[in-house]
Amino acid sequence: MMERTPAAATRTRGDRRSAFDRFVEWAHLRASQAPMFVTCMAVIVLWLVSLPMWSDLKEWQAVIHTVAAVVTLLLVVLLENASRRADEAMQEKVNVLAEALAALMTSSAADDPELREAVRTLRDAVGLEERH
Repeated sequence: MMERTPAAATRTRGDRRSAFDRFVEWAHLRASQAPMFVTCMAVIVLWLVSLPMWSDLKEWQAVIHTVAAVVTLLLVVLLENASRRADEAMQEKVNVLAEALAALMTSSAADDPELREAVRTLRDAVGLEERH
């Protein structure tokens, strides 16, 4: 089982992300903004304008396909990493909220067996998330 660090504790320790994680966050931010779209459009326009410079039409097409494939592969890897980290952060927040709700329900469940059962179910659900 993975050891869980409370979210508040990770914020007080500062930025302990790896250089790759910081790069992924930077790339994710840049890839999701208008300048990236404009850059892609500029590459396509330059590619279209370059047609007269190529003697072979198949080579001209291969250039854009290769560039697009490489950029797509890199962006998919970076964006999947960013998405995974965002999912993990969201799950941590949901787990913290569920634990707080379970604690609140426990304090009110002394005389209510139905509420005690709901607390047990909630704690079991949170426990399942910890194992993933």
